[in-house]
Amino acid sequence: MIAFDHPAAEPKPREERNVLGGPLAACSRAPLTGFFRDGTCRTCAEDTGAHTVCAVMTTEFLAFTVKAGNDLVTPQPQWDFPGLVVGDRWCLCAARWLEAAKAGHAPPVVLEATHEKTLAIVPLELLEQHAAGE
Repeated sequence: MIAFDHPAAEPKPREERNVLGGPLAACSRAPLTGFFRDGTCRTCAEDTGAHTVCAVMTTEFLAFTVKAGNDLVTPQPQWDFPGLVVGDRWCLCAARWLEAAKAGHAPPVVLEATHEKTLAIVPLELLEQHAAGE
C-alpha cells in the first residue's frame, strides 16, 4: 500500500532557473526586490506583470519609467518602498523592460538573476546585448 501523505511521495519543488539555464541568483536585498519581496525575480501565476528582469537602474531608465507612468523614484513609505536610485538592482516587468529597450532606454540586465520566464517576452539575444558588466 502506498501512503500518499508521506513526505517522500510529494514532488520536490523545481529549482528556479535563470535565462542562461543556471540557478536563479539573487537580484537585490537592499532595496528588497521581487514579486515576493525575497530579493529574487521569481514569479508565479499571480504575478501578472512578470517581474522577472533583474536590471541595474540608470538615470535614463528611471526618467523613462516615470514618464511612462511607473514612478520608481519617489519613496512610498506605505508600501515600504524607498524609491530607487542609479545603481540599484530591481526586478522589472519584462514588458516594461522591452518597452524601454525599444525606446533606447533599457537598463543593464543581470542575466544570472533574470528569471527564465522572461524569455517568453524578451529574446535572449536582446537581453545579452544589455548584459550588465560585473
